Amino acid sequence: MTVSSSADLTIRLAGAEVVDALEPLWIGLHEHHRTVAPHLAMYDDARSWQLRRELYLRWIAEPGSFVLLALDGDKPVGYAFVHVFDGPDDSWVSGDRMAELETLSVAPAYRGRGLGTRLLDAVDARLDELGIGDLYIGVLATNLAAQRVYERRGLRPLMIKYARLAASPPAASA
Repeated sequence: MTVSSSADLTIRLAGAEVVDALEPLWIGLHEHHRTVAPHLAMYDDARSWQLRRELYLRWIAEPGSFVLLALDGDKPVGYAFVHVFDGPDDSWVSGDRMAELETLSVAPAYRGRGLGTRLLDAVDARLDELGIGDLYIGVLATNLAAQRVYERRGLRPLMIKYARLAASPPAASA
């Protein structure tokens, strides 16, 4: 099923069958995370992919979860991975099913051309088809560009998550 198509790029709905093809795009995003959060100790690419792949296989098995794969011809150049799970939330009013955009990745050579926006549009369209109105997106605190993109789309910060990561050096005291 093709969700979106232009002269050179196609976005199609996919599932578990494409997980292994996502590896280079995940690695590209992992490298981007190193750039925007150099203060964090991060796994090497191989270990990071191994862990993410296991999560993808677990998440995609849940009803409604999906991948939107962006292709330039036959070459994967971006994807959105959406995990759908049961609601409602226990604090604020939400639907009986909710979604989290677990990953939005665009190959470095395709960034800045609107592909991420097209993927987000396709995510919204698919969630509309599924009758899901609640969407969560996690973003690194230091990834201000991504935060601006999501805020322009009407998303707002909901929670701030604090962490003490044993492998990362402590932040300087104020």
